[in-house]
Amino acid sequence: MSSTLAAGLSPVRQPLDNGAVVIVQETSATPAVSINAAFLAGSLYEPDDLPGLAHLTARVIDRGTTRRSAEVIAGELDERGVSLRIATTRHVMTFSSTCLAEDFADVLDIIVDVARCPTFPEAELSKRRAESITAIRQDDDNPAVQAVETLSEMLYGPSHPYGRRAKGSADSLERITRDAVWRFHTRYVRPAVLSLVIVGDVAPQQAVDLAAQRLEGWSGAPKRPIVVPPPHVGARRRVRDVRMAGKSQTDIAYGFTTISRLDPRYYAYWMMNNILGQFGLGGRLADNIRERQGMAYYAFSSFDPTVGEGPLVIRAGVDPNNVQRTLDAIDDEVRKLGEDGPTPAEVEETRGYLVGSIPRLLETNYSIAVFLQSCEQFNLGLDYDRRLPALIQAVTREEISAAAREALHPERAAVAIAGPDPGTGSEP
Repeated sequence: MSSTLAAGLSPVRQPLDNGAVVIVQETSATPAVSINAAFLAGSLYEPDDLPGLAHLTARVIDRGTTRRSAEVIAGELDERGVSLRIATTRHVMTFSSTCLAEDFADVLDIIVDVARCPTFPEAELSKRRAESITAIRQDDDNPAVQAVETLSEMLYGPSHPYGRRAKGSADSLERITRDAVWRFHTRYVRPAVLSLVIVGDVAPQQAVDLAAQRLEGWSGAPKRPIVVPPPHVGARRRVRDVRMAGKSQTDIAYGFTTISRLDPRYYAYWMMNNILGQFGLGGRLADNIRERQGMAYYAFSSFDPTVGEGPLVIRAGVDPNNVQRTLDAIDDEVRKLGEDGPTPAEVEETRGYLVGSIPRLLETNYSIAVFLQSCEQFNLGLDYDRRLPALIQAVTREEISAAAREALHPERAAVAIAGPDPGTGSEP
């Protein structure tokens, strides 16, 4: 990135009258601009009886607007050599694109048009529904996906927004009508829940003025508080086998529910997870399971706190004959870190690694836009990139040990095993 970012980001944040927030970070390393528009319209907001509605809405939203047909949208993007990526998470629906600075106004116009004025043609909805059902069936045949989705259901329950499948099921997608898609879009894709981040070779005031013009006249309900129900915390260990005949590998997903992103213990949990399953080739887990014992194709842990209480998930891909040995090794590493905490060397190595990785979060216009979206979503402040090193430096070994004691209990773990005849004594 440009040397102008050496002292940190300096974004401009401008709320608009309709509730939308525009955030602009000027960079000059390349004559390009990244646009990232995020609406609070993820799967959290779906009706309980229509899982997959947000995902399907995102799949069909760019297939025509009141001003442009699907072919015109594709043609205008292709002329500029860019693509429009639309994705959903539990909380947001995101529209993103990176273009040349000279095409910024035109690409922003396309993005706002697609988000604001989709027509959801019935034929396109049917096509995208069929594609999504095919993708679900492919997921059903993927041990890694099955292990993770089964674990999420075990941790949160099938009716919890973090526990149900984000893509829905073939049955639920078949029941999603054009009217349901239209109503979901009308209710949730609205300016009051939009954060529009623009990063690149464009003057901040010019970008804000252009965004205000494109969003003018668009209104909707005001922003409401986000409510995520608490997960059901299991008091005992739960193991579930997903038998998948004909597979050569077994995938294990092993985890716990933890804390929300805004919990003050976040930084201690982040460092604890890095020690457990991230540092180097995969922390303690990979060192034991993959390097020393040679049992796993991969082994790592991930920590995904969000608005609600997020999961800490340990994953491993192993030979089916090594499932029980791998589980024993995971239990051992989880128990040791939970009971004994990290070593002083592990704490300092992790601290150095995480502080050193901050510049990599800000290497490209796109990654800066993603970073600023996270800052906006969690109200972390426009100077968060400059404060983050000190927040990591302030974490003590005792705080990391406390996080490990709170979270890591093998006797309370939920374990999902997907592969050929796991045979570990599972739930019915």
